Amino acid sequence: MAKALPLSPLAQPLPRLEPVAGVRLGAVAAQIRYKDRTDLMMMEFEPGTTAAGVFTRSKCPGAPIDWSRAALAQGTARALVVNSGNANVFTGRAGVLATQISAASAARAVHCAATEVFLASTGVIGEPLDAERISNAMPGLYDTLTPDGWEDAARAIMTTDTFPKAATRKVEIAGKEVTIQGIAKGSGMIAPDMATMLGFVVTDAAISHDVLQAMLHVGTDHSFNAITVDSDTSTSDMVLVFATGKAGNPPVTSLADPSLAAFREALDSLLLELALMVVRDGEGATKLFTVRVNGAVSDDSAKKIALAIGNSPLVKTAIAGEDANWGRVVMAVGKSGEPANRDTLSVAIGGTWIARQGTVVEGYDEAPVVAHMKGQEIEIQIDLGLANGHAQIWSCDLTHGYIDINGSYRS
Repeated sequence: MAKALPLSPLAQPLPRLEPVAGVRLGAVAAQIRYKDRTDLMMMEFEPGTTAAGVFTRSKCPGAPIDWSRAALAQGTARALVVNSGNANVFTGRAGVLATQISAASAARAVHCAATEVFLASTGVIGEPLDAERISNAMPGLYDTLTPDGWEDAARAIMTTDTFPKAATRKVEIAGKEVTIQGIAKGSGMIAPDMATMLGFVVTDAAISHDVLQAMLHVGTDHSFNAITVDSDTSTSDMVLVFATGKAGNPPVTSLADPSLAAFREALDSLLLELALMVVRDGEGATKLFTVRVNGAVSDDSAKKIALAIGNSPLVKTAIAGEDANWGRVVMAVGKSGEPANRDTLSVAIGGTWIARQGTVVEGYDEAPVVAHMKGQEIEIQIDLGLANGHAQIWSCDLTHGYIDINGSYRS
């Protein structure tokens, strides 16, 4: 970016980030695109670390997506390398070669196979990635890795983000304390279709690849797959979870293991916290809004309706303008293509029911809704009155700031 972006009014501070046993990490300025800022991040994992991942469903994925999908097949990891500024997308054979060079340089530093290195890239699409800058920076980067490098890593993966994103949890598995800690990036080109951003989570728990993968799939559905900023699914998105096994708990090899309950709950809440930070940092965003849909014919139908509301430019601009125009919500329900009946539809904003069963509530007073719209966090609730399907998603408003950022993204 040509100039620093103002801090999102919805920004949240970094929590206290402590070392996670079995991982060292850090960042360096490799001059990939940005000047005078870090843009290359690396994590090194102890041997025996298991891995899980989910990836964008875009039909035009970047070369790092293909590389990391292949690396995930063996279920273990020794390193992660992430660059910002260049997405290495739509770069043909040059993009494939760039992943090979990047992975090989990390493998030499870590003394592992290149297939144990995971890669991620974020930034501009369609420009060749100069992987030599990554390989040249790798020895110096590796020498600076430390268990305390979490904040540096979180900042290095930012593009149009205005604040670094991280979350942490501590729970017990079979009497052993374990840590879960993660970082994420994302603020634009955000629409739920797997992850729609980059997220990297590390735990020192001993958990098998299969169990980790199953937990990540479930957790993603209710976090990264339930957010939207602009309805645009990125070519480069992934969420990876690594388990180093250094906490000393008995290895968990079954999803049904009762000792896993607290960990699953903590992982789910951490993923959601990171996902909501992405929405809070939506490009140009000034308000976060939640959409809850009940009474749909299925949970899947409820989610599609919720997303139709969350992605509607008219709804998003009404929220930006603090306009209690609930008719736009009705419009979005109707256009979703999902089963709906105007005569059973009910709408509430900020806990105030505006319409019930297809008509405006008698004596409806708009004042509390107007007051609610002036806040930074808005709640929209829909009851379709058809069945028991329900869903919840999160979105942000649409302001002129979104145009300013994306109109000059490559400048």
